[in-house]
Amino acid sequence: MGLNEASGYLAVSLSALCAGYFSAIYGARMAMLGIGESVAIAGLCISAFFIRESRTHAEVEAREHGETTHNKSFKEIFLLTSWRDRTLFSVSFAGMVNNLNDGTAWGLFPLYFASRGLSIQKIGVLVALYPAVWGLGQLGTGALSDRIGRKMLIVGGMVLQGIAIILLTVFTGFAGLALASALLGIGTAMVYPTFLAAIGDVAHPSWRASAVGVYRLWRDSGYAIGAILAGVLADAFGTRQAIAAVGGLTVFTGLLVALVMRETLVQQNSSISSLNCFPLQEKIGIRHE
Repeated sequence: MGLNEASGYLAVSLSALCAGYFSAIYGARMAMLGIGESVAIAGLCISAFFIRESRTHAEVEAREHGETTHNKSFKEIFLLTSWRDRTLFSVSFAGMVNNLNDGTAWGLFPLYFASRGLSIQKIGVLVALYPAVWGLGQLGTGALSDRIGRKMLIVGGMVLQGIAIILLTVFTGFAGLALASALLGIGTAMVYPTFLAAIGDVAHPSWRASAVGVYRLWRDSGYAIGAILAGVLADAFGTRQAIAAVGGLTVFTGLLVALVMRETLVQQNSSISSLNCFPLQEKIGIRHE
């Protein structure tokens, strides 16, 4: 999970950095056209020619768990992931708030930085710094969650994000804003791969993809909710106060997860303790050199 998320959000950082510089040189329209089209074409080609079907892996894992059929309706899975299972609920809610503050970051942070008198290039650096630290950090936090557990990283990451967002409203200079952006990236790196890992720990392979879909519904709705909420709060109370309010909500969410969520790594380890990696891979046709 960490490797996958790191590759995606390092690309976000790179595109944000390039967009800032290319916009200053060629204008925003040409920057969006050049970066957007090249990335879309590259993604299409990679998907069409290099990605292999992976469903067989999940089917083999499901048989090892002693269940071969999908015995839950989508309604059951939706309710479990959204509310009934306290761990799936807390992960889904925390994911939504995480992306809510991310939507705020993309919507308000550039405006806020501009109000501080920063140039377009410096704003581009600050906007890129957050996902860069986020992306690189996931290389370590994904692996760390396999050792110390999911809950600690989710709680700590949400609280750290909230504190970092509040610090953005306190610092005024470029160095201070860069430090707060980096802390925000560290906090996000702590939670992002861990959310998905926790869903995978709880959900059975036969309905895991459906549970991830419901989780992603709530998580990615945070982008839209954050954009709307940030705009409404900024118009009503000012940009600085809107950012601080989102930071406070993020801290609250971390504390809520601490109260509601149960640790899932123990459950995952116990469920796979009897499996041997090589026989499992041999059943789905993976050869070892």
